[in-house]
Amino acid sequence: MRFALTLLLFALPLTVAATEEDRVLRDFESRYSSAQTLTAKFLERYRENGRVVRVEAGDAYFSRPGKMRWNYQAPEKNTFLVDGKYVWFYAPADHTATRMPAKQSQDWRTPLAFLTSHMKLTKICSQIGLARDATPSQAGGTVYRCSLREGKKAGERETNAVLFEVSGQGELSRIVIPQEGGIELEFSFTAWQWNPKLGKGVFEFALPPDAVIVEGLLPETPGLRQ
Repeated sequence: MRFALTLLLFALPLTVAATEEDRVLRDFESRYSSAQTLTAKFLERYRENGRVVRVEAGDAYFSRPGKMRWNYQAPEKNTFLVDGKYVWFYAPADHTATRMPAKQSQDWRTPLAFLTSHMKLTKICSQIGLARDATPSQAGGTVYRCSLREGKKAGERETNAVLFEVSGQGELSRIVIPQEGGIELEFSFTAWQWNPKLGKGVFEFALPPDAVIVEGLLPETPGLRQ
């Protein structure tokens, strides 16, 4: 009897913790899915084999369905835009705008699909759960691991898992996206705004008179010029 009681006392905190983790995840998903538009400030770190080789910062805008804009402000000004039909990368210093159909783009945007669609995390992640081996970047944060799906057809295969951190206030504070060759992208977010008024032009690309359109593959890292 004493042994059974001891097991119960050990198991109870784990059960409570699991319930709390699930609640945080549900509240987080519900909060973001209820917004039609979102904005945030971001800091992007680009790593190669664990070493930070570039840090960039700017402002991000999201709109349902399927639109987003990343204005890179430092160290260089670049624009990464998804208008619902095309994906654009504009580098003013190169006077070029690279364009490709959004349906052909398979990149780091996948983990952020829930910000621009009504997809649930279970549609994006084949598995999702607490990343017990990951340390939150801030006090009160909770880190989850999501095994991404590639494509939306039956029999889809898993790709590398990504980490995302939910702050104590229920906001997306960080996402870590591993890629091939020891490359890793980390995005940190602050100053989230829900349902801000965004003009139609925010998600439309206007080609500057001194730029040309190039059809082709976009940079693996949006702010990293090739």
